[in-house]
Amino acid sequence: TMNVEHEISLLVEEIRRLGTKNADGHVSVKFGVLFADEKCANLFEALVGTLKAAKRRKIITYQGELLLQGVHDNVDIMLLQD
Repeated sequence: TMNVEHEISLLVEEIRRLGTKNADGHVSVKFGVLFADEKCANLFEALVGTLKAAKRRKIITYQGELLLQGVHDNVDIMLLQD
């Protein structure tokens, strides 16, 4: 089985690397940026699954349930924890 906690910690690192801080101090990144990044593509077998797991654990948040490449490229993924 995949180590979900490890995947989520990698995801948090990548969001920090690719994202920008917004006015309230949270780091956020567009789904399209995350999805198109070569390092992320190599790191995550199931990026959407990792995002869902992180959202369930209240580590990140984004609008909607399922993010699809193309359709949701402009959706902000926001880091809730520092």
